[in-house]
Amino acid sequence: MSAYYEEPFTPAETAILGRFFTNTDRPVFGLINLPEVVKGALFARYSRTHKSVRRLFLDEFVDNADLGIEAIAANLQNEDAIIKFRRAEELYDRVFFEYGDDSVAQLGGVHLACEQASNVLTKVLEWGRIAAYLEQSTRYIAYDRPLGERFRYFVPEEIKGAGLEDAFTDYMERIFTFYSKAVERLVDHFAAIYPHQASDSDVVWRSTIRAKAYDTVRGILPAATQSNVGIYGTGQAYEMALVRMQAHPLAEVRTYGALMLDELRKQIPAFMKRVDLPERGLAWSNYLAASAGAVAHIAGSLDEQPEETDEVTLVDWDQDAELKVAAAALYAATELPDSQLLRHVERLPSEERARILRAYVGDRRNRRHKPGRAMERVSYRFDILSDYGAFRDLQRHRMLTIEWQRLTTRFGYDTPVEVAEAGFLEEWDALMQRASDLSEQVGAATNADVAQYVVPFAYRIRYMIEMNAREAFHLLELRTQPAGHPSYRRVCQEMHRQIRDVAGHEIIADAMQFVDYSDPGLERIDEERRLEAKRANKG
Repeated sequence: MSAYYEEPFTPAETAILGRFFTNTDRPVFGLINLPEVVKGALFARYSRTHKSVRRLFLDEFVDNADLGIEAIAANLQNEDAIIKFRRAEELYDRVFFEYGDDSVAQLGGVHLACEQASNVLTKVLEWGRIAAYLEQSTRYIAYDRPLGERFRYFVPEEIKGAGLEDAFTDYMERIFTFYSKAVERLVDHFAAIYPHQASDSDVVWRSTIRAKAYDTVRGILPAATQSNVGIYGTGQAYEMALVRMQAHPLAEVRTYGALMLDELRKQIPAFMKRVDLPERGLAWSNYLAASAGAVAHIAGSLDEQPEETDEVTLVDWDQDAELKVAAAALYAATELPDSQLLRHVERLPSEERARILRAYVGDRRNRRHKPGRAMERVSYRFDILSDYGAFRDLQRHRMLTIEWQRLTTRFGYDTPVEVAEAGFLEEWDALMQRASDLSEQVGAATNADVAQYVVPFAYRIRYMIEMNAREAFHLLELRTQPAGHPSYRRVCQEMHRQIRDVAGHEIIADAMQFVDYSDPGLERIDEERRLEAKRANKG
């Protein structure tokens, strides 16, 4: 039996899909023969629908006259779409190898749909910086909708091989059944707390209530939960991803990487030639695996227990941050070398340095108005121990440096107060305890990497975030907005507080004026109102 669900399509649907997708029967496939805006729109819908991209295309895009899909299909004249790509690739192939420059691989891109990926795998897929990702959201989609004959979870080959498949699937079925019941009870619970206001439409109110229910109960979802990820990347980005995936200890990651390579070779084969060459990509993969193994061996000899830590700890920062940013702010506007500017700013009174910084930040009218690259002169390093759900959201910020440890049950879990208020705390705790027991059992029979699949999102994971001040503006102002999930809002609010109070960088922290400390109650209500207004304006 295949590890992946094969979505059923009629012969007529398969004929249509064959013109616009590299396959119709695998969980990884490329988007072809479509305008870039249509590809982008398809992936944009990923986060808020349970449908696969191919089903979404059939249901919402094919018959849309404004998109011209029918005209595009007619112009293909029954020619195999992949053959057309191969003809174009012959030219690219010659150029790529004639110049021998990796930068050429940055000039060709592919939209790749990666479906039925576990939440362990999605973090691997989203590791790279030089690509764009869009993943299904736990806020907008009910995860109790089955794929075929079972709920949406992945069963690792390692667990099957250890004889634990029955125990694993039994626990998954219990979790998803509980999730389904809990969502409906929470919808009723929140509907009673936040009654429908006459000023809001029924759509706005129901969408907001259901999103809050999904947010509250998402902690019970296990890391084995399957998701869909849309990726747009260059040839270089995909090559780097596949080299990493070949070296990964988990079978799912390696197998999925092979599926991706097959589909990418249908579209940009010139850029994929080195991935599995023994002297190139495989040698690189072996290097990554060997170095990771050497570090793991040393780490295994550490005879220490983790210290108690706060959820967020600022562990490293520059004592002279504001002085250095002030000097960097002047750099582009002068003809002076950096060292001279630093000496100049050091001699200034603190009030004058503050004046430079405030002038550089300027009059910010909204959070998208960010100061320039002088803010990249200084960095902050945070050690964080938060629930896995918050980590999943923060990990997507690729312009910072993030490293994480394995997901485990040993740091405990967070429980939303609403779980107790809605009356299912006992069942929640029982499922969390079962996760702890089963993950230990799986870990003993396989290894700690495989044990991650069992662990629910509510369990805490330790990770490190290091970012410069400019990225901090983006991350902290975006992720503290009232519409955000309470768990990552709390983490980002605390990071902002520590920049101000622990590092003492009051001017930089105060310039992040759109960091939001409010308690909105219904997180999505204002956003849903804005969306409805946009829909009304468009008729």
